[in-house]
Amino acid sequence: MANLMVTGGAGFIGANFVRHHRRAAPGDSVIVLDALTYAGNRASLEGIDVELIEGDICDTGLVGRLIAERGIDTIVHFAAESHVDRSISGPDAFVTTNVVGTHSLLMAARAAWLDQGSGRPHRFHHVSTDEVYGSLGPDDPAFTETTPYAPNSPYSASKAGSDYLVRAYHHTYGLQTTTSNCSNNYGPYQFPEKLIPLFLINALEGRALPIYGDGLNVRDWLHVEDHCHGIELILSAGRSGETYNIGGGQEMPNLSVIDEICAAIDNIFVDDRSLQLRYPNSPAARGRSTGELKAFVVDRMGHDRRYAVDERKIRDELGYAPGRDFSSGFTQTLHWYLANEFWWRPLMVNQKR
Repeated sequence: MANLMVTGGAGFIGANFVRHHRRAAPGDSVIVLDALTYAGNRASLEGIDVELIEGDICDTGLVGRLIAERGIDTIVHFAAESHVDRSISGPDAFVTTNVVGTHSLLMAARAAWLDQGSGRPHRFHHVSTDEVYGSLGPDDPAFTETTPYAPNSPYSASKAGSDYLVRAYHHTYGLQTTTSNCSNNYGPYQFPEKLIPLFLINALEGRALPIYGDGLNVRDWLHVEDHCHGIELILSAGRSGETYNIGGGQEMPNLSVIDEICAAIDNIFVDDRSLQLRYPNSPAARGRSTGELKAFVVDRMGHDRRYAVDERKIRDELGYAPGRDFSSGFTQTLHWYLANEFWWRPLMVNQKR
């Protein structure tokens, strides 16, 4: 049995991980530490046996007390500012949360697990992103764990800084750490500022689908449940001090993802006539194509052209394999959002891309 603290556990990936871990290891103790900023949502944890503590990872004293009082031996660190657009308009919050916050956690963990000599086996797992590696050309090989870092946005630069701090605390102090760099996640409980939930909800509401540039920026798409499975493998068998890339093996241009969203909306309105009453502003409710909502807009500053993830290390060492292709994963996601309007509807007030 382990005693876990999950930072950012009321956010998208964190909440999915907490749910996944409660199923995978029901005997473990789990607490969630979350500042409950705009992307943290108590409703994402409803119905599961977990204690939610509202607090800031930058509060090193709070983190230290929680580790000591709760006997924490495993930290799974999701808490982060993660939206690239927001990092361009307001980078300070990204440096504070992603760099200073991660260092705060590392200091508290080092003090509890090493300096005070508890003697307990421990693990600090840090969740990062493929964006730290920069942008690929159309024929470049996929990112591996040894690809040099070349972050191009304030978001990815702040995550790169946090990655380096985790590495330093392992090599300098002996803290038992692992890091995972994941590709673009999608699935249930994703805050509707990211492409898939935003475009899905906009399509239902009959709002524009704003496409940056030519829409041909390429990403590797990873269902959040597959990501959580990969993290569980790293926690159970990953080598301390190592980094593992977790990908979905679904490299697609944004425009193809958007076309799939549009086609899925059109088809489900044909199959389920009740949707016409629930979402009367959707073009699909009037027998029209959702694709008419597509609108090309000025590209984002510094927009990376392509990400691709080579996941052979975690496959070969830990037996990881994604369980969904994009089509099946997106179908599950669409049905979840249709069935859980109570969760996303309150989040759409004044929400813009």
